Formats: sequence, structure tokens, C-alpha cells
Amino acid sequence: MKRPIRVVVAKAGLDGHDRGAKVVARALRDAGMEVIYTGVHQTPEQVVETALQEDADAIGLSLLSGAHNYLFPRISELMREKGLDDVLLFGGGIIPEADIPNLRKHGVEVRTRGRAAEARHGRQRIANRKRGRGIWRKRTIGRSTRGSPSSGASPNRKRSISGRGASA
Repeated sequence: MKRPIRVVVAKAGLDGHDRGAKVVARALRDAGMEVIYTGVHQTPEQVVETALQEDADAIGLSLLSGAHNYLFPRISELMREKGLDDVLLFGGGIIPEADIPNLRKHGVEVRTRGRAAEARHGRQRIANRKRGRGIWRKRTIGRSTRGSPSSGASPNRKRSISGRGASA
């Protein structure tokens, strides 16, 4: 029996915003992969050591701090030093389009906002799309009419605890 794809999902550096990393980790898990989430504030050395110890097939990095031009190349360098040449390095977050070609030179598969979390490791997919709709899709959320011009309420009008308007 073939073992599932093992993916280390990490938040490196001082970036503490981990919701995106958790969403990706859950999507990968739901696609049948084994996910090891390292948590926030990991050093590049810790991320690579975790991948080595866990015999990972891929490392996914979520970066929202703007440190992508340092962290991705550093992790890539450490992976080469540890002999993890067959491990895919992918990531996403807030990464300007102008920085992506440089990151790809370091072997990083970059996925930014608006794209499905997809990457390839050999012939295996690291992430898939659910029922052809993509992992991320817009959801229709009912909007409140409170404060809209048609509702008759002024958006600048203060409200009291009882819900009745207080004079401004």
C-alpha cells in the first residue's frame, strides 16, 4: 500500500497570521494528504529539520510579512544542504508578482491570492480542486440593509443598546 503524500505546512519568521496556512493545511488533508503543521514563528532551520524528521514530500510556506525574498531562498539553501532535493518547496501569501520569478529561480512553486492551491511533485498533485470548482470560491453571504439608503437609516446615526437610534 502506498503511503499518503506528507506535507509540512509552516509559518516562518515573525508572521503570526496563520489562518491561511490552516486553510491550506485543511484542504490538503481533505485531499488525502498527511499534513504536519509547525505553528507560527518557525526559523528556516526548524522548518527544514521538521521536513527531514517527518520524511516530507513537500514543504508549504505561508508568508504575509514581506520576508519571502529572504525566507524562501534560505529554506531552499538549507534543503539542499540536508539532501532534500526531492522535496517540493511551495508557498503563497502576499507576494508581489515582480518577486515571483526570483523565487522560482530558487525552485519555489508560488501560489498567490486568487489561485487554487496547486503544485506538482513528480506526477502527484499536492493539492486538488474539489468537484472542479476550486478550493477557494466566493460564497454568497446575505447582506444587511441596515444603513443603506433604501432602508431609511443613516449610516452615521448612533444606535443605543435597545436598537433605537440616539441623536448624533
